[in-house]
Amino acid sequence: MNNDFTAYLENMKKPWSVMYYRLVWEQLSQINNSKILDFGSGLGITANYLAKNNDVVAIEPNTDMTEMRMCENSYQQIIGNIEQLKQQEDNFFDVVVCHNVLEYTKERKEIFREFCRVLKPNGIISIVKHNHVGRIMQKAVFENNVDEAISLLDGETANVMNFGQVNYYDTNDVIEWIGEIDVNIEKVLGIRTFFALHPNNEIRYDPIWQEKMFELEMNVSDIDDYINISFYNHILLKKGISGSTIHSKPGLY
Repeated sequence: MNNDFTAYLENMKKPWSVMYYRLVWEQLSQINNSKILDFGSGLGITANYLAKNNDVVAIEPNTDMTEMRMCENSYQQIIGNIEQLKQQEDNFFDVVVCHNVLEYTKERKEIFREFCRVLKPNGIISIVKHNHVGRIMQKAVFENNVDEAISLLDGETANVMNFGQVNYYDTNDVIEWIGEIDVNIEKVLGIRTFFALHPNNEIRYDPIWQEKMFELEMNVSDIDDYINISFYNHILLKKGISGSTIHSKPGLY
């Protein structure tokens, strides 16, 4: 077993990761009885969760992660990358999920356009991405690492355990990827706005505090001022009926 990913798996059980998944899953709570593609499924945490009430296909290139994946619920695991994505049928999935993946690939636009191809008309794409402003806020406030905050503000890169350099992108990049395709940004939501800034790490383990923080996070997740400083952004897109050549405009920006 890969020791690095063992540590990563243990980190996924910590309060900050639990809060992240609770927020993401609540924002996707309307999805049931759907065919779902989870691209870059990692340890299968979201694929496994969604497989309780949906038919899920997961694609992940890292064999160490797939060997350690969560699979209490039945879903199809494919080991691979964009080449396996290209083998999926046109207009097949109701939902495409891609969470914290596109920061680490050079083929963003090509991958995104494949999502649009395999998605059914009226289907949903769920993209979770690192938010550059939120990362700087966390460095300056929670970590009290002013030097790194300044470095990030000046355009320097950050690294994430096991995955390497984070290459940030924003909604304008997504709009450029969409181009002429009939796909629209329906909404952008915030994930972990206050949680990522709280200076008291011990209180994060308090279940009563966790419930109050979850309520607070959900209450501000669709308010622009808080979305802008959240640690993650959740971009939800919808494919039009034609699925072809209408230009997209975002719902919030």
